[in-house]
Amino acid sequence: MANLSTIRQMNASLPVQDLLMPVLFIGHGSPMNGIETNAFSNSWAELGRTIPVPKAVIVVSAHWFTNGTAVTAMDFPQTIHDFGGFPQALFDLQYPAPGDPALAVETAGLISSTKVELDHDWGLDHGAWTVLQHMFPLADIPILQLSIDYRKDPRAHYEMAAELVALRRKGVLIMGSGNMVHNLRMMNWSMIDGGGYDWALDINEQFKQLIMNGDHRPLMAYQQLGKAAMLAIPTPEHYLPLLYALGLQLPQDQVSLFNDQAVGGSLTMTSVRIG
Repeated sequence: MANLSTIRQMNASLPVQDLLMPVLFIGHGSPMNGIETNAFSNSWAELGRTIPVPKAVIVVSAHWFTNGTAVTAMDFPQTIHDFGGFPQALFDLQYPAPGDPALAVETAGLISSTKVELDHDWGLDHGAWTVLQHMFPLADIPILQLSIDYRKDPRAHYEMAAELVALRRKGVLIMGSGNMVHNLRMMNWSMIDGGGYDWALDINEQFKQLIMNGDHRPLMAYQQLGKAAMLAIPTPEHYLPLLYALGLQLPQDQVSLFNDQAVGGSLTMTSVRIG
């Protein structure tokens, strides 16, 4: 784990750099991906090896759904095991990455469309650490989480994300973590190793085409995309992190997909790299 005073000196005032950091949307799926070696976790590890080393990471996770917007601002965020019924090895895993209070203040200051509270109680939930512990296993990069305000509509989340684009020029990796298609009530455990219902595959394909075409308006108005979209998004928290990633896209960014697989019938792991 990195020395906190050293990290503070490096990140107290992150300089603008020529390199534009990519933006990610990660389909994180089961918490078990945090300790398993599989196609999904292998791709996260490969990302960590191939993208520029970030000065810090800001995660927008499906699992921090709040009344208002907040950003973690503690020196060392706790590892939150926000699930039940899994093996003890998963509960034993700790991801002791530092936070960055100065970056939290800067992040809050960049957002003018809403008030952003500085949070000292949350930490890193499994939408963050299950992915990051594969990407950056040394836990030496400062990690922040930005919460999702459940009172705001999809367009407001998309537009708020765009206010953070300056951080991409400062070496900050911004990552949405959720799932495009996420309906746990309809999951078929006989399909857990792969496979999706027709409606799940169809709407996931529609989402992908809109993303690759840069056509974000229908994605913000997903309720108008028909019954399949409503089955895919019975509640919005796993979908909205995608809009944070798309809101940070710039005209020059190339877009690619990875982990494009359905599991359990009603969940897709499809992930997006922007830039």
